[in-house]
Amino acid sequence: MQSFSYSKAQTVDQAAGMDGRFIGGGTTLVDLMKQGVETPKTLVDITGLPLSSVETLPDGGLKIGAMVRNSDLAHHETVKAQYAVLSEALLSGASPQLRNMATTGGNLLQRTRCPYFRDTSYTNCSKRNPGSGCAAIGGHNRMMAILGTSEDCIATHPSDMCVALTALEATIHVQGPKGDRAIAIADFYKLPGTTPNVENALEPGELITHVTLPAPRKASKQVYLKLRDRASYEFALASAAVVAETSGGHIRFVRVALGGVGTRPWRSHEAEAALMGKPATATHFRAAAEAALKEAKPQSENGFKVELAKRCIVRALTTATA
Repeated sequence: MQSFSYSKAQTVDQAAGMDGRFIGGGTTLVDLMKQGVETPKTLVDITGLPLSSVETLPDGGLKIGAMVRNSDLAHHETVKAQYAVLSEALLSGASPQLRNMATTGGNLLQRTRCPYFRDTSYTNCSKRNPGSGCAAIGGHNRMMAILGTSEDCIATHPSDMCVALTALEATIHVQGPKGDRAIAIADFYKLPGTTPNVENALEPGELITHVTLPAPRKASKQVYLKLRDRASYEFALASAAVVAETSGGHIRFVRVALGGVGTRPWRSHEAEAALMGKPATATHFRAAAEAALKEAKPQSENGFKVELAKRCIVRALTTATA
């Protein structure tokens, strides 16, 4: 690990003006530093900042501080009762020990588990070395993405929490040298294109302070379904976060987001359009799944993800509308 300097921020305003990488739980950043993927010259400790609360907003929505631990958020009574998809997603990720340390802000900035990105002996990784290509194309790509890929990167976004936040239409609030900003999660993550090293909309010095969720739809049901190689401490081969509301056997509201298959948490507007106003039947669920994966571009080892993701969507919709 490369040597670095360390400082501790005393206030959010102070942190937003400091030059360095922010560190909270450290469950992602420290690993990447050990591997030589991340080499920050300065770490700014933000663990003492007042960003660890979960609060109900006047409009009925929810405010989640960036330093709220994943385990605390998953077990929060309001989250379990009104945002079940988020609780289920968090509990399906990592291990209890990691969830006790990992934070909301850190999870939002979690980086890919692509082995070519994390092994610096591979120089052809455009996410680490812009313009160098993608070793996973033509290499070991079983876990790689099939949606949103480019010739420069097919790395999968790893987070479960962010898939649920996408289905919930979260907003990410940041503070930086230029002031405060609110960024819809739909605009936060960038497609790789020719610049996979640019992963999100954060500008230099910006600190995630909190996330807000809109008020829950009282008549809706929420489901997070994760398909993986083993039952715990494993990343998704395919996952689906569904928020659905039915009336008279027809779908009146639906949000569908996918994990394990996209280069970012993948909102499927195609699936939603195929479902709105339709009867909640297996036929329409399958049609929505087909629409969601229509643009999939599988590689040599991950073609199975296309059908797996479709079945994941159908099962999640079936559960959410039962």
